[in-house]
Amino acid sequence: MTTFWSLYVTVLSLGTIFALTWLLLSTRKGQRAEQTEETVGHSFDGIEEYDNPLPKWWFMLFVGTIIFALGYLVLYPGLGNWKGLLPGYNYLDNEKQTAFANGQTGWTGVHEWEKEMAKSDARFGPIFAKFASMPIEEVAKDPQALKMGGRLFASNCSVCHGSDAKGAYGFPNLTDADWRWGGEPQTIKTTIMGGRHAVMPAWADVIGEQGVADVASFVLTNLDGRKLPEGTKADPVAGQKLFAANCVACHGPEGKGTPAMGAPNLTHPAAFIYGSSFAQLQQTIRYGRQGQMPAQELLQGNDKVHLLAAYVYSLSHGEKAPVADAQ
Repeated sequence: MTTFWSLYVTVLSLGTIFALTWLLLSTRKGQRAEQTEETVGHSFDGIEEYDNPLPKWWFMLFVGTIIFALGYLVLYPGLGNWKGLLPGYNYLDNEKQTAFANGQTGWTGVHEWEKEMAKSDARFGPIFAKFASMPIEEVAKDPQALKMGGRLFASNCSVCHGSDAKGAYGFPNLTDADWRWGGEPQTIKTTIMGGRHAVMPAWADVIGEQGVADVASFVLTNLDGRKLPEGTKADPVAGQKLFAANCVACHGPEGKGTPAMGAPNLTHPAAFIYGSSFAQLQQTIRYGRQGQMPAQELLQGNDKVHLLAAYVYSLSHGEKAPVADAQ
């Protein structure tokens, strides 16, 4: 902030407080001390106002507010470039004199957050590090680790995958055994760390509208084992030929998917996170899908992602986890 604007903010802030203080004291000076039955002489819709002084508690509350405002402006930034006198905000770590991320000093909301995070890391960092040194399969058996992983999941993942991790429209169920990118422990961690980006292309311009209907009918009847809606004008046999020519590169000749490419197994209901009706399948084939799983490496760091991976792994590898065909 330039010197001009710093002075402008300072004068405006302090001037307002001093003006209110003068107004409060000057108006109170002319008030009578005793209670009276006289009115101020005004009438508002038949309602009159007694000419009595402001209650003492109200006056003291106003004075207290002014004192608080001045004290706040002394301790915290609020007067232009003034950093505040609040101690402990010259460095993130005063002993090592570690600078804040932005290289500045003084209290700010960001600096307060950095200090809280530093305290948290100092307290819980050794615990995270202990679990990070263990294999994910072992961490997934530790009750304390699962409780910590569950809290991380609730804070960062449940908004998409649901609090029960069973997914929603466009977001996969993490409690079954169907994995687009593979369900091995390290693969799950890689997915969380780096994120994933779906690359299902749009096929309408390539195979046409009839081709879209034919491929959807093949997927529905031959791979997923369901019947077409009555009156549907689609040919599963023609769809099979189109599938073999355009889709097997990702989904495989049997439609069982390719985890290395993120292509789902089309023989399982869990593959259709955007809906499995004939109309919804056509929509997916026609326009493609570009879903994105955000990377958590910069947000959570390796140790927390390790716990998250163990928690997610435990959801589908517990005693009651459903069993699916190998992909």
